[in-house]
Amino acid sequence: MRYALRPRIRIVRDDGTIVLGPGKADLLDAIARTGSIRAAAEELEMSYMRAWNLVRTMNSAFRSPLVEKERGGPDQGGAQLTRRGKTILKLYRQMETKASKSIETVWEAMKREI
Repeated sequence: MRYALRPRIRIVRDDGTIVLGPGKADLLDAIARTGSIRAAAEELEMSYMRAWNLVRTMNSAFRSPLVEKERGGPDQGGAQLTRRGKTILKLYRQMETKASKSIETVWEAMKREI
């Protein structure tokens, strides 16, 4: 049997609201790839309403929105990450990488005990 270590980093507001974590980062990635909140939600197997609520939480937590939504039109609208959204996602992924690297030695020792 193989094991993998997946550290979870969450940015939590003082009221307990998670403003950024693994799921929200994955949603940002999916929006960047698909150009759509609806398509991103489908890819992540969540409802559109759930995805839209997560986007609203993130948009309200930062100095400016992370996702911009375009309404309607012939192409049914879409969504894209703002410059800040791209920056925040990149920084979050860097934190994940650094966290994993910082515990790598301990993880190797623990794997020998499994």
